[in-house]
Amino acid sequence: MRVLIADKLPDQARSRLAAAGCEVRLEPSLSGDTLTAEIKDFDPDVLIVRSTKVIAQHFAGRLGLVVRAGAGYNNIDLAAASDHGVYVANCPGKNAAAVAELAIGLLVTCDRRIPDNVAALREGRWAKGEFSKANGLKDRTLGILGCGSIGLAVARRAQALGMEVLAWSRSLTDEMAAEHGLRRYDTPEDVARRANALSVHLALTPETRGFVGESIFAEMKHGAIFLNTSRAEVVDEDALLRALDEREIIAGLDVFSDEPAGKAGSFDHALARHPRVYGTHHIGASTAQAQEAVAAEACHIVEAFKDTGLVPNCVNLGSKVPRNHVVSVRHRDRVGVLAAVLGVLSRADLNVGAMENRLFDGGEGAIARIHVDARPSPEVGEALCSLDHVLAVDIVDLET
Repeated sequence: MRVLIADKLPDQARSRLAAAGCEVRLEPSLSGDTLTAEIKDFDPDVLIVRSTKVIAQHFAGRLGLVVRAGAGYNNIDLAAASDHGVYVANCPGKNAAAVAELAIGLLVTCDRRIPDNVAALREGRWAKGEFSKANGLKDRTLGILGCGSIGLAVARRAQALGMEVLAWSRSLTDEMAAEHGLRRYDTPEDVARRANALSVHLALTPETRGFVGESIFAEMKHGAIFLNTSRAEVVDEDALLRALDEREIIAGLDVFSDEPAGKAGSFDHALARHPRVYGTHHIGASTAQAQEAVAAEACHIVEAFKDTGLVPNCVNLGSKVPRNHVVSVRHRDRVGVLAAVLGVLSRADLNVGAMENRLFDGGEGAIARIHVDARPSPEVGEALCSLDHVLAVDIVDLET
């Protein structure tokens, strides 16, 4: 199996995959047309990326799996991958501690103005009177929007600081909230209204793009802290700019729209320049611990794909098969039986959406369940029953 790594990963990833019998090529500077050319030349089975964008032109040749070495996967064209029958997998939860640590760091920074303290000292200026004004975090309330692995990791650390944690998430139940010591509210606005600080941990989806906007900022307390270490696109940045001025919100941001594609370069952004914003350079997951954990998970995914054909953490498999009828075929476990069954369905112009074949104890009998897009005619049923080693055929209408 050929594996192309098109981003920087710890060297143990290359060594581990090579030890597993993979032919590994490491080219961390590829992107766009150069990635296209490398895929054409190397013809990999697997592509591993971090921030590199994977677009329609990259799904070519033998490529069957793209692994995003991180939690999000918005840099990968899922629709194009699905159209080409290519699995896409991610590595969720492996960088949760790193992102949570930065979120707490930004929280403390916003309260104590640590960068301003440092800058004044480096300028040779002592300003204890100016920087002694802080609210403190103990017994304050932190609101969390999004209770995945990162949101919960932030909650645990905030609780260790003596903060009460309020939370909203579409998946958060009363039972889950009680288990993690959270106070659950029905809407993000309910959380924003009660919190001294609000931290966003939402995945970027079509539903969450611009989700944190005017209605949420309007509920935040004057002088409250706003944190975003998830994705810039989940926040309406224009609404945030207005809230910084009108509600005197202080923001700690690790993500911005239109970030430079490379590791260095010029960057001019209204939020980054704002005096009430403390920003970092999209470094939430950038710790040695996190990168090692993500690399290990990426290797695990590739090894599973190589050894079993299964893809852990796959994000683009349909949860519902778009077929309305199931052909259930009980048969002897013999070579060629399923090929003959599929041949009958193909000649009847029945499209297969999914298929499962399971052996019974003893390994002699088996049953195949085949989802098709139309009800097979009686003639198709008769043709299936006449095949060698087919024992019985049942047709189930899922619509009824």
